[in-house]
Amino acid sequence: MKIRHIIFKTILLSSVAFFIIACGKERERKKEIVKNNENGLPIMHPLEESFPKLTAGYVNEKKHKIEQFFNKIWNQNDNVSFLVAQNGQVIYENYLGFANRAKGIDITAKTPLHIASVSKVLTATAVLLLIDAGKIRLEQKVTEFLPDFPYPDVTVLTLLNHRSGMKNYAYFTYKTGVWDIKKELTNEDIVSVMKNYSIPLESKIDSRFGYCNTNYAILALLIEKVTHLKYPEAMQEMIFKPLGMTHTFVYETAKHLGKVSLSYRGNMDLAVEYLDGVYGDKNIYSTPRDLLKFDMARYSQTFLTPELLKQVYKGYSYEKKGERNYGLGIRMLEFDQGTPFYYHNGWWHGNTSCFINMRKERVTMFVISNKFTRKTYQTKKLAPLFGDYPFKTIDEGEE
Repeated sequence: MKIRHIIFKTILLSSVAFFIIACGKERERKKEIVKNNENGLPIMHPLEESFPKLTAGYVNEKKHKIEQFFNKIWNQNDNVSFLVAQNGQVIYENYLGFANRAKGIDITAKTPLHIASVSKVLTATAVLLLIDAGKIRLEQKVTEFLPDFPYPDVTVLTLLNHRSGMKNYAYFTYKTGVWDIKKELTNEDIVSVMKNYSIPLESKIDSRFGYCNTNYAILALLIEKVTHLKYPEAMQEMIFKPLGMTHTFVYETAKHLGKVSLSYRGNMDLAVEYLDGVYGDKNIYSTPRDLLKFDMARYSQTFLTPELLKQVYKGYSYEKKGERNYGLGIRMLEFDQGTPFYYHNGWWHGNTSCFINMRKERVTMFVISNKFTRKTYQTKKLAPLFGDYPFKTIDEGEE
């Protein structure tokens, strides 16, 4: 009888232990697949998987070579935020110059700078989250969200991959005299102008690649329609806040005018103009450290379905021969052999930016300057330090 009691007790305890473990696994599984916040919006999650830690010897070797490159390209007269990381681990970072020269405010690791068109990567990410959540479809017509949108065959996909054929809003609002340039232009105004002035397409829809800021200004409106939030708030809820990007925000004139880092050409700061109110294509301020959190989160298993992620990193424009291509919110160079090189550059006023995303090697590079320079775009010369990419090495590059 005693033996039976012991056996029964053992079985019972085993069952309870199994139940507890199973419940734990189920809770963990649910934790992994819960992608929405309390308001029902899809959100990004920080990367939970851990990549291998880099050895001290490896870090020191790479750091030395990156520092040599940095000192060759940049000097004390420049304004720059610079960071290189691998596996989410910072190998080298440096910060030079002024956020505000007149006030003597230096650029530090916590100084948000205007990331220009690298903003498109984040806008595309918000749209992709909404697609993954079933709130938007890639092939969906823009007119389903914006009834006044004047091009009925433009889809979400052709906005993301720059094949809509639309003209750049900066050209048709200024050159045709249809807008009072003393008045700030908004994303909604772009649609009104295109409709009221019958702005023609520059090319047939989906016939060729045409990089165009208008595409991403319209995507910002789609985000607003679907989330019922203004774009700055939607980006805060879906991406910035859940990832702990505490130094990242969307510029709004009423809120931030006179309170953000200035933009320079030489030592002359550049004035705000009527196009500075448009967002989605630009107008995100951030830091390399914050953007590293964002980039690492895009490796998370909870980010997007494998099928959708595959569509992000494939080229859509092959009508012209060449290496250059564009995915969904990311540029790429496709070579005859080897891994594609993923990146996105930016330029707005005196602000230039470069984001390099070497997915195979899990290398991230962010360079932002608020003092106009093309040095920012030379960062790709560091790629051969980490992988087989056919760029001039840092020793072969021009001054």
